[in-house]
Amino acid sequence: MDTLSYKTISANKATVQKEWVVVDATDLVLGRMGSKVAKLLRGKYKPNFTPHVDCGDNVIIVNAEKVQLTGAKWTDRIYLSHTGYPGGQREITPEKLMEKSPEKLVKKVVKGMLPKNKLGAKLLGNLYVFAGPEHNMQAQQPKQIDLNTLK
Repeated sequence: MDTLSYKTISANKATVQKEWVVVDATDLVLGRMGSKVAKLLRGKYKPNFTPHVDCGDNVIIVNAEKVQLTGAKWTDRIYLSHTGYPGGQREITPEKLMEKSPEKLVKKVVKGMLPKNKLGAKLLGNLYVFAGPEHNMQAQQPKQIDLNTLK
């Protein structure tokens, strides 16, 4: 029988091609940037994407302090956390979190867009956020990427 046979290629840890990419967060909207970075970390822009495998890239975000939020989200949005003790619920706005640590704000947003399981925790380990324009990952020879070209 002369028919074409197509096989679904499933990536595994040995066959995955991971790259290092740098994203400049200057004047990017936080949520839109976060969703594209989450897709990069997950590997959804690659043709051999496999849902249960870490096939995404290692992402370095620079200039996290220059990220933007639209509307009044700087003061109106509230992030809740809990210490674990009775009455230990804490709240913080993006504005206060940005003053405290811009890296934590960006990581928090990207973490919320990743799967809530062991794979999501592992993928978050592939994200490196820096407040300023400098990073210490030059040895990996990362390539600059423009998020506006991605869908």
